Amino acid sequence: MQIEIHGTGRAAGALAVAATRADHAITAVHGRTPDSVAALEALVEVTPGRADLRIIAVADDAVATVARALSDQPFIPTVHVSGALPVAALEPLGGEAIGSFHPLQALPDARTGADRLAGSWIAVTAAEPFASTLDGFAQTIGGRPFRLDDADKAVYHAAAVAAGNFTVAALGIAERLLAEAGVPFEAAAPLVSGIVANAFELGPRAALTGPIARGDTGTVSRQIEAITDVSDEVLEMFLAMARATALYAGAGEAMDEVLR
Repeated sequence: MQIEIHGTGRAAGALAVAATRADHAITAVHGRTPDSVAALEALVEVTPGRADLRIIAVADDAVATVARALSDQPFIPTVHVSGALPVAALEPLGGEAIGSFHPLQALPDARTGADRLAGSWIAVTAAEPFASTLDGFAQTIGGRPFRLDDADKAVYHAAAVAAGNFTVAALGIAERLLAEAGVPFEAAAPLVSGIVANAFELGPRAALTGPIARGDTGTVSRQIEAITDVSDEVLEMFLAMARATALYAGAGEAMDEVLR
């Protein structure tokens, strides 16, 4: 495919690099500053020409603005890469072949992100036949496309936040507490890897272990007492995570007094 990229951030870079590796041609890169455009162009070969796919990979609140800015140009089939915005954000473009293409993956930079796209699930929201075109593109960059209705995007994106952001927040708490105990953060890596593997093999509920799931109020009370000496912020975060864990484990009532 001939692909035009709008955006120079991590998602734009990862998709541009992955597309280039899959022998797609990048016809143009557009961004807010010449420096950011030059930085991405340094990673991919740009071959000017007529694009048959436009990827808008900008912040969610800028998607409609970019679409309006492009509305006076000849129509090109276009996607945005937001997991939360509806396809309607692209309606100012005036064509039928519009959609969204959201990799369910963390993309830290262009090259690493391109590596991680291989094997990643990619949410495709579009009408046929454009949806099938996007499925095919996703497969060429190693992705696993699946269809997502616009009506389901809010709950889908909330799930992505829970799986990604909440996990990182929990690890941030662990990092602080391990440092307090004089233990390196990397010591938790095998534990975390094992828990994640168990969650996907057994299901999250079956994989949940520990004192909160067991209703062991004595152990949890001692933990809270120790964290009180660390900082109020860490204690507040720990209690919030603990309450959520107790509710999920069905131990909310047993742990209620301890976690107040």
